[in-house]
Parts: sequence; structure tokens; C-alpha cells
Amino acid sequence: MIQFHILSGKRAGVRTAARHFPFSIGRAAQNNLQLEDDGVWDQHLTFDFQKEKGFTVAVAANALAAVNNEPVQTARLRNGDTVTIGSVKLQFWLAAPIQRGLRVREFFFWTLVIAVTAGQLALVYWLIR
Repeated sequence: MIQFHILSGKRAGVRTAARHFPFSIGRAAQNNLQLEDDGVWDQHLTFDFQKEKGFTVAVAANALAAVNNEPVQTARLRNGDTVTIGSVKLQFWLAAPIQRGLRVREFFFWTLVIAVTAGQLALVYWLIR
């Protein structure tokens, strides 16, 4: 659903997808994304999705985070926003959608085309006789 591109820190260049919410980031092992950089707390922040509000970030009490270089405790996120957590910068992006296979639909379509063509040929043959 969304992805984070880590711009700085020990894991710079890594892209991580978040498909289930809430999605937590921190130093502890139980977080969805574990970062062991300077200034990152055990449970630093959580991303959530609500239909009415969209994507939001909630920072843990006494932890520091910034969205587009503006300090926040909670904020609504937009595509391309930069989130700073301690010494780590993340870029928030909408992830590419997963495309379903179309083989079954294609099979039925071509079966229908062949059946209609065969029916027309049979009708022409019957009319000519």
C-alpha cells in the first residue's frame, strides 16, 4: 500500500513496503521496521490509515520526529513527504499496486471469439448448401 525509501542512516537506499496498519518503526525487534540508528527510540512512531483522514503518523510520547522538517506529534502524510526520525530520513510513497493475473479472463475471451467465429462459419456453410 505504501513504501518507505530510507534516505539516510545505516540502511540508506532500502525500500520497505507497508501493507498492514498500524505500521510501527523503532529500535525494538517487535516493530515492523527496525532501525538501529542514533536518535531512534524503541517504539518511535506509528503509521496508520483511516478512510476519513488518510495516512497519519503518530509519534511516541517524548520522542522527536519531523515531517518535511517541521516537528510533529501527529500529522497527515502526503505522497513524497520526508519523515525524519533521529538521524534517519525516510521518504513516504504510495507503493505500486499488485496486478492480478488476467490469464483466466483472456482464456474466456479467446474461447468466446473462437466459438463465435466457428458459429459464423457453420452458418455460412449451412446457407451456401
